[in-house]
Amino acid sequence: MRTTAETEATTEPGTAGVTGEAPVRFDTKIAVLLRDDLEPWQRLNVTAFLVSGLGTAAPEVIGEPYEDADGTPYLPMFRQPVLVFEGSKETLTAAHGRTLSRSLPRAVFTSDLFATGNDRDNRAAVRAVPTGQLDLVGIAVHGPRNAVDKILKGARMHP
Repeated sequence: MRTTAETEATTEPGTAGVTGEAPVRFDTKIAVLLRDDLEPWQRLNVTAFLVSGLGTAAPEVIGEPYEDADGTPYLPMFRQPVLVFEGSKETLTAAHGRTLSRSLPRAVFTSDLFATGNDRDNRAAVRAVPTGQLDLVGIAVHGPRNAVDKILKGARMHP
């Protein structure tokens, strides 16, 4: 019997991976969409916070723990790439609406969160604003490749 990860991933013929096997191509996509007016430090901070939530909602995106040649253990990470995009405030708002309509696992980061310093205050800041009025600076989403591609319509890959 194949695991969820094995049934979700396929290989691309004619290309070799790190181990000499064909690389894995996933049927799903993990994507982060950032507002294009963020400072560099904000982009990094928002991306880190956003992706941290996806593994809890979609545990299948987490791979196995790592270990180096000396046997030193390391924490597991996502088992597939995280693609980072950018777009205008309008693009982000539209993508957020499309994400909600598809009911995909998602995380949001609003501009209010730059002024808070802990998880409790972050959650309170988001909870205080109706969905349509969130001042989004980033969203993360995981789902079928086609659906995520449609959600990201109008966005461009982060440079």
